[in-house]
Amino acid sequence: MPNIALNLGALRELYRSREARPSEVVAEVYHRISAGPLDPVWISLIPRELAIARARKLEADSLAAARPLFGVPFAIKDNIDVAGIATTAGCPAYSYLPSGNATVVQTLVDAGAIPIGKTNLDQFATGLVGTRSPYGANASVFDPRYISGGSSAGSAVAVASGLVSFSLGSDTAGSGRVPAAFNNLIGLKPTRGLLSSLGLVPACRTLDCVSIFTQTCHDAHTVLQTARGFDPLDPFSRAPGPGQDAAPWLAGTFRFGVPSAAHLEFFGDDEAAVLYQRSIEALQAVGGEKVEIDFAPFRAAADLLYSGPWVAERLAELRDFMGTHAAEMDPTVRQIISGADRHSAVDSFKAVYRLAELRRATEAEWRRMDVLVLPTTGTIYTREQVAADPIRLNTNLGYYTNFVNLLDLAAVAVPAGFRPDGLPFGISIIGQAFSDEALLAVADRYHRSQAAVPGPPVELERFPPGCVPLAVVGAHLSGEQLNWQLTERGARRIKSCRTAPQYRLYALDRTVPPKPGLVRDDTFRGHGIEVEVWAVPDDRFGSFVAEVPPPLGIGSVLLDNGETVKCFICEPYAIAGATEITRFGGWRSYLSHAATMR
Repeated sequence: MPNIALNLGALRELYRSREARPSEVVAEVYHRISAGPLDPVWISLIPRELAIARARKLEADSLAAARPLFGVPFAIKDNIDVAGIATTAGCPAYSYLPSGNATVVQTLVDAGAIPIGKTNLDQFATGLVGTRSPYGANASVFDPRYISGGSSAGSAVAVASGLVSFSLGSDTAGSGRVPAAFNNLIGLKPTRGLLSSLGLVPACRTLDCVSIFTQTCHDAHTVLQTARGFDPLDPFSRAPGPGQDAAPWLAGTFRFGVPSAAHLEFFGDDEAAVLYQRSIEALQAVGGEKVEIDFAPFRAAADLLYSGPWVAERLAELRDFMGTHAAEMDPTVRQIISGADRHSAVDSFKAVYRLAELRRATEAEWRRMDVLVLPTTGTIYTREQVAADPIRLNTNLGYYTNFVNLLDLAAVAVPAGFRPDGLPFGISIIGQAFSDEALLAVADRYHRSQAAVPGPPVELERFPPGCVPLAVVGAHLSGEQLNWQLTERGARRIKSCRTAPQYRLYALDRTVPPKPGLVRDDTFRGHGIEVEVWAVPDDRFGSFVAEVPPPLGIGSVLLDNGETVKCFICEPYAIAGATEITRFGGWRSYLSHAATMR
């Protein structure tokens, strides 16, 4: 089984056709691992016999094949607990043996996934380079002279090398995105708290999140939907409220923000600059509208992460350990974390105030864009370059990533081509909290326009997430007098279509502005009435309904394709004496006719 692909679509087909069983796939995974050195990708492996036994247990369960991750091998960054396997966080002296799985690991195992091992990382998840580990320095799978990116170095390389289907990392400052860019992967940095962080060794507890590495956006979406969920034992766990995940912009043209030329930084890497420009053009080709935004407040927020007091969160977790084991830490990691002592409580409050100011400044930019599109990194470095200047170059790699968790955003790193020397480049598509699904849908659309992506595309519900589909028939149509009541609530037009044939339309008397009334008559068979379907964010739908005056109300309508959506309907009493205008087929046609008759 040497050529087996491990993406979820390929595995699902293998298992469905019975060309392979999970135990055979797991055996092949261990064969691939044994063909290379244990280090530096892996810190520890699940015993081969145990992993195969888990796979055979799944095979023996007649209902297990229905689980969303049935027989899928995955890896776990070694700052996330796996029962019975030491968690080292990249520091042998810190090692402990957890009695249970991290919540996110247990959720994936319950869904049929099979853990393979714990992966290497920048020690204590402190770094974006992948070289700060006593277990060895990882390299990009495309050139061993270049860094893999970190801190989730081994997790990215394990997926890029075809050793597992997906892996878990963590992301505080970019650790789930930079390694994805350097290894041509999808790197999903979910909204903070969307995946439980219980069982994750904290870096900055208020900012940390578990991240996901895959080959495709579809696979990332499947893992996300499986792993997400509110964890009452995790004080930082959360779930979206009504409308928080709303993405009406998925219905059509989406606006993507890009920095002005003055704020773009490629650190002398002209090839990366060219690839970024090409990615902008490609996004425009798949339905994006470029909007130049002020990137300054985002950059100012990024600078707070390491120059401000948030580095003290790292010390809060490790102060006792460093008191006795500082000499056993990576020197660069020790230097960074020890620097937290210079910050006072007053500094912390001042930084919180400054971050609030910057967040308010970014809100103005978010009103102009739906997503923000940036290079994941401005450049890539050799291992030799990083060894010679570890802190400054690491800072450069965080130029486009450090602000994301501070500003409570979600992000998807996606491949964006190759330099002439064969090294990959990536972009990140960034959105507001809980926009994760929508970001994956846009990233998938872009990715498939640029490369041959295996497996199925990301498929969401028929309508944009977090939205109520609403059919409008009269004064709320595009360009009509009350359309602003939709647009001011962030609603977007999904499509124009017609109702099913059993609807009549009436011009109502004494309504200001003039409005039609839509009435269902199951004894009637016409040609349907022209409507527009709009996506209205869940949390703004109630205020919209509250503004609807009698005799109109909101009910449901059957469309010509069989879909049922919310729609304006008319109370029957109002059509007594009203003029039936069904023959015109829609409100606009009636208005055009009426104008010619004046």
